[in-house]
Amino acid sequence: MPTVLITGANRGIGLALAGAYAKRGDTVVAVVRRSSPALDRLGVDVHDGIDLTSDASVAKLATALAGRSIDILINNAGLHRSDSFDNLDWKGMREQFETNTLAPIRLTHGLAANRAKGAKVAIVTSRSGSIGDNGSGGNYGYRMSKAAVNMAGVNLAIDLKARGVAVAILHPGMV
Repeated sequence: MPTVLITGANRGIGLALAGAYAKRGDTVVAVVRRSSPALDRLGVDVHDGIDLTSDASVAKLATALAGRSIDILINNAGLHRSDSFDNLDWKGMREQFETNTLAPIRLTHGLAANRAKGAKVAIVTSRSGSIGDNGSGGNYGYRMSKAAVNMAGVNLAIDLKARGVAVAILHPGMV
């Protein structure tokens, strides 16, 4: 059975994915800042205390996973902070870029040695990152960070194609 690593697996979409893969019989590696009772009940391999915005934390995870092969990497962890033109949150914007845009690249790069032959990388994005489908404005940090991760996903798909790695950019719908 494949090994699936899922970030942000302590709740929401990540938890649902971890449960679905575990039920299917796959080996699930859940990467979170803090675990949750629901995640702990799944009986999967939980790596908590991992901050994906930190090079040192990702290196710690890579060390913990040394020698383990990952078939599917799902970059799901995300951060949404609402703002508006009249109430811009510069710190929140930076945090969203670190989490939503840079973390998937940091982790995909940091675990390069763990990728199985024919591995797949997924990035969970949002329709909010669509430039052509923004009819409401606002949410500057979130929208910009998701638009940027969409481009990161395209770059990864191009750069990893020659290495036999498929990259998917996924919009899960309203949550």
